[in-house]
Amino acid sequence: MAGLAKSGPARPGLNLSPTAAVIRVPRRRLLLFAFGDFAFNLYWQSVMLFLLFYYTEALELPMAIAATTYLVASIWDGIANFIAGIYVDRRQARLKFGTLLTVGSIPLALAFVLAYLPPPSIGYAGVAMVFGGHLLFRTAYAGVNVPYLAMSARISSDSRDRAFIAGFRMLFGTAAWIAVAKYTVPVGNWLTGTNDATRAYLGAAVVFALIGCAILVLVGKAYRDAEQIEHRTPATVMNALESLARNKAFVALMVAMIAMIVAITVINKSVLYYFKYLLNDPEAGQLALAQMGLVSGVAIPLWMLIGRVAGLRALWLITAGLAMSGLLTFAAIDVHRAGVMQLFLISMQAMIVGLNFVFWAMLPDTIEYGERETGLHVEGTVFGLAALLQRVAIGIATAILGWSFVSAGFVANVEQSAETLAGIRSTVVVVPLIFLALSCVAMWLNPLGRGSNPSAVRELDGP
Repeated sequence: MAGLAKSGPARPGLNLSPTAAVIRVPRRRLLLFAFGDFAFNLYWQSVMLFLLFYYTEALELPMAIAATTYLVASIWDGIANFIAGIYVDRRQARLKFGTLLTVGSIPLALAFVLAYLPPPSIGYAGVAMVFGGHLLFRTAYAGVNVPYLAMSARISSDSRDRAFIAGFRMLFGTAAWIAVAKYTVPVGNWLTGTNDATRAYLGAAVVFALIGCAILVLVGKAYRDAEQIEHRTPATVMNALESLARNKAFVALMVAMIAMIVAITVINKSVLYYFKYLLNDPEAGQLALAQMGLVSGVAIPLWMLIGRVAGLRALWLITAGLAMSGLLTFAAIDVHRAGVMQLFLISMQAMIVGLNFVFWAMLPDTIEYGERETGLHVEGTVFGLAALLQRVAIGIATAILGWSFVSAGFVANVEQSAETLAGIRSTVVVVPLIFLALSCVAMWLNPLGRGSNPSAVRELDGP
């Protein structure tokens, strides 16, 4: 196996220790690092679950404007993530990741609050203010989150440690999901002493920002790079992009991720609308979101175990296949009861969390695979480009959802026609089915099979 590494391109500045594949990081350090995802998900899940709904139902922005605003902000988010990833690669030898996380936590918290700051009036100026706050938050989030993601590849080079981090990041992220879904409205109402939706969302944003900032300061101060990972000579932007284009594992994983993100975003963002307009029970929709987060916490350890036995690629195909079966069952049954809809969403979320686990567990391994194939180590660009494509996928999914609702005749806060309700239901089923099928094709072509990361590390170590 070592001969393969010798036949590839030279790797300037690469100097991994021969023990890099066996040195393990204490689990308590890995757990504390993974806890940072609780903070990031207080922000992220709020934006994913509530921000579009806040725009249309609280601020009463037209759906087309709200969805388009979300699309543009998501695309900018991806660009900002890509720029941050390039910066990480260019400055990797001098960048103090822990300090960046600590200092960056403050502007991130402030920007999150501004994203929920209601404008004085809804006109051109009001829409511009809402859009500006959204862009500011996305920029701050990229500037802090991309270094954090890159740190997950630097804290340990062992694929078992990385899978451990991926699993517990998802568990902490799930805990944040539950907190956001269950307590956003109640905490906001309690803090502001009113049932006014705009003030309630703003109050909840303040609480989440304070908690998130405190956690990221703690994680940043405690972080240390793994001793066995040494600095490499940074690649140019064009060389890094060329390397990733030749990295078959990265390309296949990105295509699968984009398709998966479109599918699950359409499902998740439709939840509150489905319960409000098809089931006339918006409170049950908020409960469904919390239940989806709860089942994620139960399912993640199970998927971690199955992934160790079956392999990550096989796990993707299993969970995506089960999710498509669930959608076909939902299409065949006309759901008119909140409890049945909640059960469907819970089962779908159990599958969705498996797909997310595979993605985050596989992504760091594409770095070593690409280094073996191309000779370049580009961790920041990997995470930055992955974030760019993820945000674009989220924006596309939101636009598909919004424009599909509009084409079906949707108008917020009024009773919908039978044709509109049928259009909403059709969107929830057809779009995820198509994109989940596409994700399976891409993952089937992914060369990262079982044991491929340890193989890559051994090759990089040399004889």
